[in-house]
Order: sequence, then structure tokens, then C-alpha cells
Amino acid sequence: MKHLFKSLAAFQQEVPVIHKGTQGFGYSYADLPAIFEKINPLLKKHGLGFTQLLDTKEGVDYIATVIFHIESGETLESKVAIPQVTLKGMNDYQSFGSGVTYFRRYALSSALGLVTDKDTDASGEQVKHEPKKPNIDQKRLGKALEAIAEGKYTKDELLANFSLTDSQIKLLENV
Repeated sequence: MKHLFKSLAAFQQEVPVIHKGTQGFGYSYADLPAIFEKINPLLKKHGLGFTQLLDTKEGVDYIATVIFHIESGETLESKVAIPQVTLKGMNDYQSFGSGVTYFRRYALSSALGLVTDKDTDASGEQVKHEPKKPNIDQKRLGKALEAIAEGKYTKDELLANFSLTDSQIKLLENV
């Protein structure tokens, strides 16, 4: 595995921190396209590739992330179970797809040694739990969207001050 590890170490020395650019529900993260944009040219440069395979064994769904050295064929594999959960507002297939995407992102980041998140563990930083934000009714949301369109209010301010439903977030994305 000396070829794989040598190339992986060279890749890790060159790959930058991948900043979070996608907004979720009260958090931000580096999505797969942002990660791929940064890593693919460097993987190619260092003779590396990866694949992520879905499988089910004994009723458990999992994703296997395989990092490989192109010339030698050496591989490094990591597997993680994908819990079966139903997310609010999604059917079982949508929930599973969200889980797959989530675990692809973190399994690949872990396998390649990518930094895509602020490290709150190593620094001993305490994560502050914000009080629950109030919901916003449709009338008030309409006024907020108008203010955003007029440049008097921002999407970030709206998200920081109120808890929005999935349909309200879709409206916000169209502003």
C-alpha cells in the first residue's frame, strides 16, 4: 500500500480547506459539488480515485468508500451504516437519499482527510445552543420577502431570526 499512502499524503498536503457554502436548516456545510470541485483535480494529479458503493447486508444499508491508487491498484476502504430514519416532510425514499448524500460527504471527507467543518472538538470550544426561533406566518413572510427584494432586509437576517418551513425556504430561495 506504499504507493497509495504516498499519493494520499501528497494529496493531503495540497488540498485546501473546503469552506462551507451551502445553507441548511440553521447550519452551513460544504456540499458534494463543492468538495468535488476542489478534490478532483488534485486526485488526478496524484494518481488517486475513489468510488462510493451502496450495499445492504443483514438488513443494514451502508456505504463503502473506496480510495484507490490508479497505477498500482492499491485500495483503502471504509464502510459506514446509513441509519433508516424518516425526515420531516419527506417520504422514505427522499429520507434515504438525504442520508446517502450526507454519509457520502462525511465518509469521503474522512477517508481523504479533508477539512470541511470548523473543528469544535479539538479546540475545546463550547457549542452554544441557540434558543428556538419563532415561526413566521405567511403574511409576515410576504412582507419580509418584499423587504429582501427591495434591499432593506437580507435572507441571512430572516434565517437568523425565524424558523422557516420547507415551503417557506423554497419561497426564500426564489427571491
